[in-house]
Order: sequence, then structure tokens, then C-alpha cells
Amino acid sequence: MDAREQRGLVIAATARNIRRKSDHLWTVPSSQGAGHPAYHVNPEKKTCTCLDHQEAGHFCKHLFAVKYTIEREYSDDGIVMTEKESLTVQTTRKTYTQDWRNYNLAQTNEKAKFQMLLRGLYDGLHGPKQIGRGCRMIPLDDAIFAAVFKVYSTVSGRRFMCDLKDSHEKGYINRVPCYNSIFNVLESEKTTAVLESLIAESATPLKAIETTFAIDSSGFSGCRFDKWFDQKWGELKSKRAWVKAHVMTGVKTNVVTSVTVTDENGGDSPQLQPLMNQTNQRFTIKDFTADMAYLSEDNLKAIAAIGATPLIPFKRNSVAARPGIWDRMFHYFSFNREEFLARYHQRSNVESTFSMIKAKFGDSVRSKTDTAMRNEALAKILCHNICCLISAMYELGIDPSFWANHKTDVA
Repeated sequence: MDAREQRGLVIAATARNIRRKSDHLWTVPSSQGAGHPAYHVNPEKKTCTCLDHQEAGHFCKHLFAVKYTIEREYSDDGIVMTEKESLTVQTTRKTYTQDWRNYNLAQTNEKAKFQMLLRGLYDGLHGPKQIGRGCRMIPLDDAIFAAVFKVYSTVSGRRFMCDLKDSHEKGYINRVPCYNSIFNVLESEKTTAVLESLIAESATPLKAIETTFAIDSSGFSGCRFDKWFDQKWGELKSKRAWVKAHVMTGVKTNVVTSVTVTDENGGDSPQLQPLMNQTNQRFTIKDFTADMAYLSEDNLKAIAAIGATPLIPFKRNSVAARPGIWDRMFHYFSFNREEFLARYHQRSNVESTFSMIKAKFGDSVRSKTDTAMRNEALAKILCHNICCLISAMYELGIDPSFWANHKTDVA
């Protein structure tokens, strides 16, 4: 590709007013600015009104720009349209087969397998030892087991006690705590780090399967209403409090590989790099998909730095004006739209992940304080991960094991 073709490629990618004037005539704006007249290009006769073509006879950059614009005619849904001929294509909706035998086995045995896997997860926790006299605290592993299993049950704390007694009889916990003690676990700020660690570890058995990841956020509403006095209108107003979960998921099994829960004002884009770095410690990331809310040059550079391909669509007003990964991905997005979208639309699986969590464990939290709301949302995500592992055990033949390389000490 010579210099004129490269400049034509840039014009086709950045200029928003390349227009067809007639059947065989196009107008290309001058690169010197709006005050200069546009050039008239005839792609069939290969002529242009610029001096580079008129005096030197070169196939100028404006001819290349029109050529690439014609090749890059897309409809709104990203399907390539050609200028040469009109084709009628009849598409068939793609369907996926369901392994009903293993699906049924996973569902009918889920509750028993859930307790077994949750026990395996908290075996890696090392809580502080109680020294001195006084009432004995509930061991950390028993406390976490009770809190997460309670969220899995989706019932109130009092009605959950029968299930917890059954778990005690089967040897999953050493003692049965009071239902109020379960609420105290969710109220503790120390529980947040423990749950985040367990979520990351619960995804690790699937590291050989997942190489493409997606990131997004979604809210969980609470039962608390925050009130404030609106000075402008002179009235008392209220709104429901909610928390926002930012997750990174594998697109094949929908397992959550890293998560952070913020308040309702937590921005999406700043969470990309921390979540990606956490996932990169346990997984090999090849493709990284995200929507336009995460588009920034810093994020593209961070994704490329770990050897992954950033599949983030560009906005309507984006231009190729930043040499490096920004320009390379912009040209890939502009001139290989069909291939880009085929890889990018794997991002839809993160929407499926949130749908699975909310359909099974509810789209709201019962807790009232900020800390408890955050921990309850994390517990829902941990329950979802364990359910993904149970499905993988039956459908993919996975034999999960945890804490192979390290264990977590919780102060």
C-alpha cells in the first residue's frame, strides 16, 4: 500500500461528508478545511479534479477514498451492501441443541452439589483464631457458608433455618448459627473481600475453557428508600436505593471471573482495567469485548498490553487521529465490519449472565445498609458461579478443585 492509498484510506475512515453527487460522480471534501472547494471524483473513468491527478496523472488519494467508501457501504445492522449488484439473501435463524439428559441431571442434583462445592470453596479460607475468654465466635467458614447458602435459598432467614440444620447434619458446617448471626455476616465490611476472593476462585476450574471475555454492569435494587428535601421545589422526595455490580464474564459458560460492586453512581469505564487485571491473573484473555461505554484510548492500550484484542465499537463521531492501537482498531472496525461484529457480539453473553442471576436469585436485595446490600449482591454472583460449575460438571465433564496454588488468609 503506497502513500496515496494510505491517505485515501484515512480520508474514507474520517471524512463524514463523502457524497454521491450523481450516478457516476462523487464529491470528496478538501483536507485543508471547510473553506476550500470539494473535489469531484468519477470512479468509473478514474478521474479527479485535484492537481495530483490533473497535472501528474496519479491515481490520487481522493480516488482511493471513493473506492474504499464504495466497498464500505453498510446498512444500519452492519450487513455489507455492494454497489455492483443487488442480492436477496434468505437467512435461517441459528438454533442450538440442548443436552437435556445432562441438563436434567445438573438441575435435579444442584442443591446437593451446591453445598459440596461451597464447602470446597470455604476450605481455602483461614480466619482469625479467637483468643481469650468469652462467647465463641462463629467460625469464618461456617459464617460464609450460612450467608451464601441463605442467599441461594431465596427465602427469609427464619425459614432458611431448616436447610441450615440439614447442612449441619451432613457435616458441611460445625455448628448452626442463629439467623441474626447470618445477617451480621452480611453487615461486616470484611465479608466483601472474602466473597470477591471466593468468586474469583470459583471461576478458576473453567480457565481451560474460557478465552473470550465480556464486561458490563447492572443494578440490584434494595428495599430502602433514601429521602431528601428538594430546595428548589420545596418538597420532600425519595427514591429506592440500589447498588451496581460490574462484572467480567466468560462468554462460553457465563461464569463471572472478577467483580466489584459500587453505589449507583459508579462509572463503567474506570472498572475495566482492575477487573481485567484480576481476570488475567487466572485466565488467558484472547478477545476482550465491551460496549461503547468502555471506549477510551487508555482502555484499548491496557487490553492490547496483555496480548488481547480489544473489541469495542467506536462511536459515530470517532475518527482515526491517534496513531497506535486506536487507529488500528478503528480501521478494523470501519473496513472489516462484518468480521468485527461477529466477534464483538459475543458480548451479548454478559447480558445473559445478568439475566441468569436475576431470574434465579432475584433482581433485588433484602438488605438495607450499603455494606449488606453490596455483600448480598456478591453472594448472588457467587451462587451463580457455583451453578455454572455444576452445569459444567455434567455437560463438559469438569472435575472442579479449588485453591490448588494458594489459600486466602482473612484477618
